[in-house]
Amino acid sequence: MHTSTRIAGAVAGIALTFGSLGAVSAPASADKPAACAQQQKHVDKAQEALTKVTAVFARQQAKVKKAKHEVKVDDTAAERADAKRDLAHLKAKRDHTKKVKTAQQQRLAKAQARLAECQADQPTS
Repeated sequence: MHTSTRIAGAVAGIALTFGSLGAVSAPASADKPAACAQQQKHVDKAQEALTKVTAVFARQQAKVKKAKHEVKVDDTAAERADAKRDLAHLKAKRDHTKKVKTAQQQRLAKAQARLAECQADQPTS
């Protein structure tokens, strides 16, 4: 039972392999992607990444604001010390995310410049 299943699978695989070799290939122009499609894909990807980083940055800004409030309202010195330590940690994370956001903005700007250059190089039909 197992042997016949394996043989049938092998025969089907060979038939598909040889069947695809004999298929008529499409013209080369049909396989060629649209002009500047790669650059547009990069711009879209950079824009999506910037949106995500911006959302993370906004959440971290809110956390820093909340931590600042916690420092003000804590009663004991130990609570204030913990709150200050947490605030410093949150500020460090926010600052790192701010640098990442700036870098992503630069990546997006460069991707948009490459797309604009590619579109300028294309002949208008």
